Amino acid sequence: MPQESHEQRPVSSRSSSPAGGRNGAPHRRRRRRRRMNPLLYILLVVATSAMLAGLAWLWAGDVFALNKEPATATITLPESIFTQHEEKVEVKKDDVVTTETQTVSEADMGYVTNLLEENGLIEYKPLFKIFSSIVHASRKLTPGTYELNTDMDYNALVNSMSARSGSRKTVSVTIPEGYTLDQIFSLLVQEGVSNLSTLQKVAANYDFKYSFLQGVLPLGDYHRLEGYLFPDTYEFYMGGGENEAVQVLNKMILRFDQQFPDSLREKAAEMGYSVHDMVTIASLIEKETDGTDQTAIASVIYNRLHNPEYETVGFLQIDAALVYAAGRPITQEDYQTLNSPYNTYLNKGLPPGPIASPGMVALNSALNPQSTNFYYYALGSDGLHHYFRTNSEFQNYLASLGSSNG
Repeated sequence: MPQESHEQRPVSSRSSSPAGGRNGAPHRRRRRRRRMNPLLYILLVVATSAMLAGLAWLWAGDVFALNKEPATATITLPESIFTQHEEKVEVKKDDVVTTETQTVSEADMGYVTNLLEENGLIEYKPLFKIFSSIVHASRKLTPGTYELNTDMDYNALVNSMSARSGSRKTVSVTIPEGYTLDQIFSLLVQEGVSNLSTLQKVAANYDFKYSFLQGVLPLGDYHRLEGYLFPDTYEFYMGGGENEAVQVLNKMILRFDQQFPDSLREKAAEMGYSVHDMVTIASLIEKETDGTDQTAIASVIYNRLHNPEYETVGFLQIDAALVYAAGRPITQEDYQTLNSPYNTYLNKGLPPGPIASPGMVALNSALNPQSTNFYYYALGSDGLHHYFRTNSEFQNYLASLGSSNG
């Protein structure tokens, strides 16, 4: 009887590891990739391209001023948004390269960009800032008031806010005869030419190269230019900074220089007066009369200065100078108590300088006074000045008016 075999058959790996692969390796199921619908892909590409193209068109429209609604805006770049710093630059002259230090002025482009956007001149501030950085716009701009419009592209906007721009706004300003320096500055501020602190700073510290200004009030006092800003009509740029203020004041001083030529200066010297003296006398004449009898007022001034027949010879006793010193309407007490070199009741001779800007009529009257023996004058009820030789005549007339006018 044959023996029963106890030999065991090998166990199949397939039956022992149904999840296995060949040779016992783990079996990984492959995920089937989903392919995008070709039509959807095409639509996505087209939509993205259209969006980018539209955005590029909008940007291009802003950069190149395309299809903008017509509009005009007046903007002012104040001097306060500009900063200055020293910078070394190479300069080539006659094939020789040297290094020089120059003062560079740069504008706050954040302020400028906001201003342009607020006035509807640009739409995309980041885009304008990028453009400005590329073209170094901050160094091209200058303080001033400009008239800009939506026809200007980015480059035109930058160029139109520069010193040589034809878009800078100007204003016509008439300086009346007899205006004081403070009144002139107030008018310039009112007309938008500059600001008060800048005008005063320049007047006080800028050394204008005119011979007739040498030896007058020292630098540091802006009143040193009193009398030399000639009354006339001028065209000024608006909203300029300190450099522009120099040009504004220089234009008016230059006009005086032209209107008071060497021939008149020589005549003043023949009379024993400097240009400064003559302008001072003319300013007193200007403020003491309405212009109809300036040569008569001039005669009284010279008589009081020099003629011994005048009871208080040397004392001009002119109220206009006292008003200038006080800076307000004067009181009876001021005649004897106001301590100022402009108080011609207490100080002999001419005051230290002019008290206003005289016009050409007053200047000519100072150079060509009437020959009279008058020492006093008073404004009558008829609106005219009446002249007197003696103090008693003068006082009697005042009494007849019932006032203390003189």
